[in-house]
Amino acid sequence: MKKMELHIEMKPFIKRVLLTAALAGTLDILSAYANGFIHTHHLSRKMFNFIAGGALGLQSALSGGPGIVLLGVFFHYFIAFSFTLFFFLVYRKFRLSSVNPYVMALLYGLFVWAVMNLIVLPLSMLPSSPFSFQKAIVDVLILSVMIGLPVSLSAKRFFR
Repeated sequence: MKKMELHIEMKPFIKRVLLTAALAGTLDILSAYANGFIHTHHLSRKMFNFIAGGALGLQSALSGGPGIVLLGVFFHYFIAFSFTLFFFLVYRKFRLSSVNPYVMALLYGLFVWAVMNLIVLPLSMLPSSPFSFQKAIVDVLILSVMIGLPVSLSAKRFFR
């Protein structure tokens, strides 16, 4: 009986996490395309190849075909899912419902930026780029709005 209750409770939780991750991942990739367009005045045709380059090496990924693109899509949404699941688990464990969701979004955007730029990207096969404080601030703000805000608001609504 106890196992059945856990299964019933987990289904809405997993559904919420998956939907929130899909939204956050989509908003994040759209912002990456928009940000790239602002800087280069054209839309990248290799965004997901570049993402796959973290595991395959940039040269191999950029010359790859549709399979590499799908791998990049998988990696992108897997990362979005991982950050979303982590937030939901931490939110519940530390009872963060009393924290303003907009402040939480900003803090989580900073956290996501730090994990990606200080751990994930240095461990990837992508070439490193020089640090720019201005770029870091813009990236943190984008991550706060595109990932932090939907994840924070979704968790708050789910756990109330």
